[in-house]
Amino acid sequence: MAFAPALKTWLLVVPAVALLGAAGMRMGGHLLHAQESGPAAMDAGVSQADTQTAQTTLPAALARRLGSNEIPLNAVPSGLPLDIRADMEGDTDLFAFAQRLRGQADSGNVEARWMLSRVYDYCSQYANDPGGYQLDNSVLTGMGERASTAMAGARQRVAARCGGFVASDGLGYPLVFAQRRQAAQGGNLAAEASLLADGQPLQTDEDYRRGLVERVRDSHDPEAYMALAPAMGLRASGDRAMTGMVAGEALSELAWRVAACELGMPCGSDSVLMNSFCANGGICSQEDGQDFTDFVYDAAVSRQGAEKMTEWVEELIGKRKGR
Repeated sequence: MAFAPALKTWLLVVPAVALLGAAGMRMGGHLLHAQESGPAAMDAGVSQADTQTAQTTLPAALARRLGSNEIPLNAVPSGLPLDIRADMEGDTDLFAFAQRLRGQADSGNVEARWMLSRVYDYCSQYANDPGGYQLDNSVLTGMGERASTAMAGARQRVAARCGGFVASDGLGYPLVFAQRRQAAQGGNLAAEASLLADGQPLQTDEDYRRGLVERVRDSHDPEAYMALAPAMGLRASGDRAMTGMVAGEALSELAWRVAACELGMPCGSDSVLMNSFCANGGICSQEDGQDFTDFVYDAAVSRQGAEKMTEWVEELIGKRKGR
């Protein structure tokens, strides 16, 4: 999932892979699904010259244009249990959080089951081998390189938040997928969207898949937007179900992700989203305090594509403004 980013803001994935090999990393192939999945759009062949001239002011301009809306951009849609989602961020003890979520999920709370899947996904690489994970961190830190140090710092945050999980807990893709499928069957929209992004939707026909995308778009649920995003990039190219949607192009996935941020998904420099990209793939911003939206415009969108990207994001959140 590498692409050619601006060197001043992005740690090239190829050197990151070399770091992983040198440290003997135990990296799984399932990097972030829903809001944690590495964007397929980053496979686009964007030149370094283009990305170095990317218009980084566009995210702020977009926010100003949309700021006149009477509904705050960072508001979470009514009916969403903000407390459950918010606990995923910050310095929460995720092992203890998972125990609370599991009890609620087993009582029929599908939102809790969705969030439980997110905790399992976030902590899975650490839980697979806590001792080896910490050893790898020590190796990365000892390299003394800026790239390795940044990655080690992000991984250390994962370790600090996920302490308590062990290999016998079985965290990994099968468990994450099972939790999400159960949540989706119970009616959780973000979980249902994540199944489509995994290529295993509840139903496979065109009408269902298009209808699901429309339901996500109309919901303005930031978690559902982020969960759906991996399904909307190049993988959607040529899919008749996605005709007329923001889909099928290299940056479509990123447009859905940025729209999720605009709708209230935590996307700051210390968010789970940014932490996961850096910890799991070595995709780390070198600009302190840079949030995901600025990161995308700075590192993944060419100057020529920035205006189109902004239009896509406005389209995705436009119904919130009554367009």
